[in-house]
Amino acid sequence: MDKAHDVLIRNLCAHTVLAEEDLAEIRALTFTQRDFAPNEDFIRQGDKPEHSALVVSGMVARYHLLGSGRRQYLAFHLSGDLPDSQGLFIDQMDHGLSALGPATVAFIPHRELFRAFRQRPSFGLAVWRETLRDAAIFREAITNNSARPMQARMAHLFCELFYRARVAQLVRGNRCRVPISLAQLGETLGMAIATVNRTLAALRRSEVMDLRDGELIVMKWRELQRLGDFSPIYLHLKRQSSPQA
Repeated sequence: MDKAHDVLIRNLCAHTVLAEEDLAEIRALTFTQRDFAPNEDFIRQGDKPEHSALVVSGMVARYHLLGSGRRQYLAFHLSGDLPDSQGLFIDQMDHGLSALGPATVAFIPHRELFRAFRQRPSFGLAVWRETLRDAAIFREAITNNSARPMQARMAHLFCELFYRARVAQLVRGNRCRVPISLAQLGETLGMAIATVNRTLAALRRSEVMDLRDGELIVMKWRELQRLGDFSPIYLHLKRQSSPQA
């Protein structure tokens, strides 16, 4: 397994040029790693954060917990992501984070991050850019769930996850791990479970992609991109991904 420092550096360098001094500052941070089981929370709505989380391996989900106990999934985070970097600047978390499949998460004390930002402002700007990318993904999710038909909505989500996984070097051939259940897909895309089943079946019949046993398989990237009305510009990544047709 890659070291947490290297995972973070790889992710930040996808959108920010970092100097050797920045990299040294990152490597001096203290990371405490923990393994989490599928669907296990590691940050709860209402927590008062003192550490920032880094996804070392696996996939995690950001969600709102509704009064009924249901979840609205807001975004998914891959290896290298800082899913709660907003927690550096707020007193109380307004959302939760949980592992989707088995995941390893590293925790960095806020006090160390603020010290590192003072020493290397360019590192602080890179983390700030992470929060801006998160906001862009949130905006796209609002558009996706409110303005696109069901098949395009699901195809767009799969395009985003596959594209980001390629940038993070997590794709093998035309496959990447996406350990998301059909119920979680519905809670992400605002679909009833029957609609999820129909929509996924339609995408499978088109032979552009498949989702089986927690693995996303993309057979026809350009066609999936067309079906999902997907353009990666909103991800603001300097290191581009070039999936094959």
